[in-house]
Amino acid sequence: MPDATSCPCCGGALHEIDRDIAKRLDKVPARYRVIVTIRPRLACRTCSDGVLQAPAPTYLVPGGLPTDALVADVVVSKYADQLPLYRQEQILKRHGIEIDRATLCNWVGRTAVVVKPLVARLKADLMSNARLFVDETHVNVLAPGLGKTMTG
Repeated sequence: MPDATSCPCCGGALHEIDRDIAKRLDKVPARYRVIVTIRPRLACRTCSDGVLQAPAPTYLVPGGLPTDALVADVVVSKYADQLPLYRQEQILKRHGIEIDRATLCNWVGRTAVVVKPLVARLKADLMSNARLFVDETHVNVLAPGLGKTMTG
């Protein structure tokens, strides 16, 4: 909006009659951050009855580096976006984070164990219907050892 509050010709007050709006799509690249959880140990000096500490939260990878959100991102990228783990390893390396592909694979396996009951329930619900409609779109996958792709 112009800085003028009055008309340059006559000095009258300016009123907005319309506006142009431009929308642009932008992408904020992924940001990785370290989340620090601090659990102080507390003790009473009077009774010396022991040490108290809040219980540690449970994680998908106990004692591991990733948050559950990071593991979910790896799994979604692998299966929904068809982004192989070796490429995810390269992407992380560009961000200065070195995580081996085998570690990423371990995270995917842990996720599979956790979601197995959910998958079983969804399958039971689907199979209980009289009709089942599916998307049979083929996906090209690398054939191990051949250097070629096959239909998956």
